Amino acid sequence: MSAHDQLLVVIDPVARRSDGESVRIAKDVLSAGAEAKICLPDSPDEFSRALARRGSRHPVVLGDDRALLRTVTLLHRERELADGALSLVPIGPPDALELAHALGVPRSVPAAARAVLDGVVRRLDLLVDDSDGVVLADLLVPAVPVLAAPTSSVWGTCRSLVRTLVRPAPTALAVRTHRLRVEADGVLLADVDTPVEGVSVRSVAGTAEVTVHPATAPAHLALARTLTVSGPDFRYRADGRVTGPVRRRTWTARAGAWGLTLPEDVAGP
Repeated sequence: MSAHDQLLVVIDPVARRSDGESVRIAKDVLSAGAEAKICLPDSPDEFSRALARRGSRHPVVLGDDRALLRTVTLLHRERELADGALSLVPIGPPDALELAHALGVPRSVPAAARAVLDGVVRRLDLLVDDSDGVVLADLLVPAVPVLAAPTSSVWGTCRSLVRTLVRPAPTALAVRTHRLRVEADGVLLADVDTPVEGVSVRSVAGTAEVTVHPATAPAHLALARTLTVSGPDFRYRADGRVTGPVRRRTWTARAGAWGLTLPEDVAGP
């Protein structure tokens, strides 16, 4: 573990307040296996400053999906994502860790901490938009109104919304349509004169897999390096977060844009 023998362990304040015992376990495992500098930021600004001062230390975040997204976004905006990798020890309720687990981060805190010390780096794809935002997993355009019960998780809602887009809606329910212009690598997939129910996007092998869901026709799929959506003010949901309104946004797929340390059996081919 020579590449990780100096760690910068940044503990998200939400993790520290919500599950101090898991934080203690993670710190003990990491400190026993490497030289670890522990940072306890109390705000997003302090989190950003701690990460910026990491020097040659390998950044390790103790927190949930939101903390992971914040870290990747900060490193992207510093243009330092391609230079190394980061690690995550997931701490939080299950519905706040679905992205981390989908990426291959172990569910248990001790296993995830050991993976920081003994794992290997897996290069992952990224969608980057023209406002310097990033998408690690799924993107929905527009951000479909929440239909599930208020107690459901954001990620559970996203999955329900994707299923709603893919399957025909019950005839008893009105289907909301949107007038959007959708272009993939300059090829027109939909225009404002043909209403759509929505557009779903995910990264696949270094490209964006774009699925357009017309209101009166079967869904159709395209693979592209860039996707541009424009039209009347719309919001979009990226990794469970709603952004907007905007009138135009372009996303570009970047293959292997960032590295995440994972157990060898997960990160391998």
